[in-house]
Amino acid sequence: MTLALAEHELLLVRHGETAWSLSGQHTGRTDIPLTANGRAVAAALAPVLAPLHLAAVLCSPLSRARTTCDLAGLGHEARIDGDLSEWDYGDYEGLTTDAIHSRAPGWLLFRDGCPGGESPEAIGARVDRLLGRLRGGTATGPVALFAHGHVLRVLAARWLGLPVRQGAGFLLDTATLSVLSHYRGDPAIRCWNAPIGL
Repeated sequence: MTLALAEHELLLVRHGETAWSLSGQHTGRTDIPLTANGRAVAAALAPVLAPLHLAAVLCSPLSRARTTCDLAGLGHEARIDGDLSEWDYGDYEGLTTDAIHSRAPGWLLFRDGCPGGESPEAIGARVDRLLGRLRGGTATGPVALFAHGHVLRVLAARWLGLPVRQGAGFLLDTATLSVLSHYRGDPAIRCWNAPIGL
């Protein structure tokens, strides 16, 4: 895969596979490691990302994102940014969607949030704060963001000016690349959920 980025584009990198991403458990603030496969696929990102001239690399403080960034060859450039942390699932941390539905039938994260965790409004404000810094910053090139599935889906929705709830429409697999760009001056998505195969 060959990747080229324009000056004001954002490269989104979801962390590699974990045991909980395999089992479908909601992994917010629980800091679990990558699986062996997750580490291998994260390392496969390195030759794709190495030729890029990035103005900045930002990374979630959680180890699964930091390890992905390190294995992808960009850990030495990364700045930790707490606004890239995954959605705080509160009482639903570690539960599968089926287990949550047994407690709250019809529950949808992007609409309902999590008791004891973050609401859609709270994560939306956090993502908007991050986007405000990125849009108002002095970066003179593309920026890479290493983070998590749900926060990156919210980021894509807010990039386009959509409500947080619309993040539900942006499915995102582990260790994938997405590019947020512009079309004739308006925010656009150039690439979404592109896998890196071994």
